[in-house]
Amino acid sequence: MILKTYIFIIFTALFLHWETSETKSQGNIGRASLPPRGWNSYDSFCWTITEEEFLQNAELVAQRLKPHGYEYVVVDFLWYRKKTIGAYTDSYGFDVFDEWGRMVPDPGRWPSSQGGKGFSEVAGKVHSMGLKFGIHVMRGLSLQAFNANTLILDTTMGKAYEEAGRQWRAQDIGIKERTCAWMKNGFMSVNTKLGAGRAFLRSLYQQYADWGVDFVKLDCVFGDDLDLDEIIVVSEVLNELSRPIIYSLSPGTNAKPIIAKEVSGLVNMYRVTGDDWDTWEDVSAHFNVARDFIAANLVGVKGLKGKSWPDLDMLPLGWLTEAELCSPLGQNKEENPARNIILRFGAGSNDGPHRYCRLNLDEQRTQVTLWSMVRSPLIFGGDMRKLDDATFSLLTNPTLLEINWFSSNNMEFHYVTGSFSSSRKHSLSNHTEDKEKINVLETRVLALRSCKDVKANGWSTKVLDNNVEKVCWEENSKRKAPFCLNKREALSASEGEMIYQHQNLGRLHLLVTERTELCFGASSNRKLTANEISRGSFSRCRSHANQMWENYNGTLMNSYSGLCAIMNFVRASSGGIRSWLATGRRGEIYLAFFNLNNQVTKMSAKISDITNAIHATSSKCSGTEVWSGTNLGAIKDSISMSVNAHGCALFVLNCT
Repeated sequence: MILKTYIFIIFTALFLHWETSETKSQGNIGRASLPPRGWNSYDSFCWTITEEEFLQNAELVAQRLKPHGYEYVVVDFLWYRKKTIGAYTDSYGFDVFDEWGRMVPDPGRWPSSQGGKGFSEVAGKVHSMGLKFGIHVMRGLSLQAFNANTLILDTTMGKAYEEAGRQWRAQDIGIKERTCAWMKNGFMSVNTKLGAGRAFLRSLYQQYADWGVDFVKLDCVFGDDLDLDEIIVVSEVLNELSRPIIYSLSPGTNAKPIIAKEVSGLVNMYRVTGDDWDTWEDVSAHFNVARDFIAANLVGVKGLKGKSWPDLDMLPLGWLTEAELCSPLGQNKEENPARNIILRFGAGSNDGPHRYCRLNLDEQRTQVTLWSMVRSPLIFGGDMRKLDDATFSLLTNPTLLEINWFSSNNMEFHYVTGSFSSSRKHSLSNHTEDKEKINVLETRVLALRSCKDVKANGWSTKVLDNNVEKVCWEENSKRKAPFCLNKREALSASEGEMIYQHQNLGRLHLLVTERTELCFGASSNRKLTANEISRGSFSRCRSHANQMWENYNGTLMNSYSGLCAIMNFVRASSGGIRSWLATGRRGEIYLAFFNLNNQVTKMSAKISDITNAIHATSSKCSGTEVWSGTNLGAIKDSISMSVNAHGCALFVLNCT
C-alpha cells in the first residue's frame, strides 16, 4: 500500500511538471497562444471598484486560481470616474483626465495614482504576485476632453502635436456624431485619417505600456458598434510597442464571422455576443454563436503577434452585482430598469445590491462546459473574496481546463437524439424542432451585416405620387408587403454641435412616416445582453451617425458602423438538445450532451457516429462521465444518459 502511494505521488509530480513545461512552451510561441484566463471586476463591482478591493481580489487570484492557468486581473470600465453623488455609468462631468485628454485613475478610488503615477504602482503589485495587469478602455476620445479641447501629445517628440504650422487639439480629431451609441455622454471616435488622430491613439497606448499594462479591453468598437479604423490603428500601435499587450475587443453584439474575419488577425480576443449575465436565456443564446464561429474556423487562428480567440464573455458565477447597474441608462424610464434601482439606492452609489449567481448548478455546468468545448477565454467575474467551493470547483475542473487549452477538432456534433417520457425522439440534425414540445418564435427584424455579405443587397428606392421617396426591402415572399421607410436628407448639426458637414453629403435619415420626427438608428441606445435581439430603434431625429444612412447599389449602409442593414428572420427556440465533440492531446475523445429543454431528457449517440465525425477507425470504447463520476465501462454501440433540464453530461472516451 505504501509503495502504491509512493508511485502515485511520483507519477502525479511528473505529470504536473510535464503539463507546466508544455504550458510554458506554448506561452513562448506568442501572445495568447492559448485562450487567456483571468479575472475581471465588472460582474461583481460594476464600475466602482477601489484599489484596495482590486488588490484583495488579485491576491486571491494569485493564491487560488493562478495554479490553474488564470493569470490576468483586469479593472473594468470607468476607473477614471469619481465615485460621488450624481456619477453613474453614463453621467457627464465626473471623469479625471490629464492635460493631453487621456483618462487617468480617479485618485479617490486609486490613491496610488496620485502624482501622475497612473496605474504603475498597482501594476507593479500585480506583477509581484506573478500575475498580469489589464484595464478596460472606451473608443477614441472622451466627450469631456473634447469639450475641454485639450492639446494632443506627440509621444515621438515629447510635446504637443504639430502639423501644417499649428498645434492640434481634441476638437480637431473628435467625431462627435460618432459617440458610442449606448453611452452618449461618454466617448466618440477620432478621425484616424488625420496624423493628429493617430498621434492621440498612440499617446493613449504608450501611456498604458508605461504604466505596465499587459491586457487592454477596448470597448464600443466591434459588433454593431464597429469602428474598423480605430481597431486597425490600435493594432498597429500595439505591434510597435516594446511591451507585449494582449488586445481584446468588446462587446460583440450581433457579431458575425464575416465581420470577425476582418479583425481576428489584428487582435488576440474579441467578444461575439452582448453582455452575458446569470440568466438561462443568456447562456442558451451562446449555442448558435459558438456553432457559427467554430464552423468558420476562427478559433485559435493567427492574431496580433500570436493567436486570436472568439470570446463568449466573462463567467458570471459566484458573488455578483446587479446587471442593470452596469448598463448605461436609456433615454427614458422604460428603456432601462437601472433607473429604478438608482432611485432606490441613490444616484451614484452603485454599491449594490449584491447576490449569488442565479444560475442553478446544472446551468452553471452547462456554461463552463460549453465555454471549454468552444475554447473561449475563461474570465471569471465573481468577487474572489466570496468564492464558494462549488464555483471554485467549476473554475478549476481539470477536465474542462484540459479541453479549453489543449483539445482539437472541436465541433458541434449533430448525431444525437433525445426523448422525453413519451419516448418520442427528435434529432439535432433538424434542430430538434418538435413543435409539440419546443416553442419556436420567428421574428422579422432589421439587422446589421457586413456590406460584403450578398444578402445585404436587397434595398430599392420607390417614388410616390407626392414625390416622397421610400427605401424598401423587397421580400421574396408574395404574402408579405415590402418593408419601407421614408427618406430625407440628414439633418444638419444643431447649433454648437460639431459635425463634419462635408461627410454628410448624400446621407439620409430614415423615418417611419413622412411627417414623423422619429428616425431609425442602427445600434441600440443601451447595452444589450447576450439573449437580446439587436434590432435598432426609432428615436428623436438628430445628427448622430447612428441615424445616418447611405443608399446605393441596393445596399443601405449605416454611417456609424459602416455595416449594412438587412431584413432578417430571427428564430428563437426555448428548448432542444445540442452536443459538442473534441479530441484530446493524448488520443481521448470528449463528448458533451446539452439539454436546453425545461425537463429531463434522455440523450443518446452512437459510437460509430462519434468516431466517424473525427475520422477515427476505432469501434471499441470505454469512458467516464465527468459530473456524475459514472464509470461507463466498455461501451457497446451507443452512449445514453438522462440529462437534467438546462444541464449537461461530459464524457471522456478512450477508444481502441
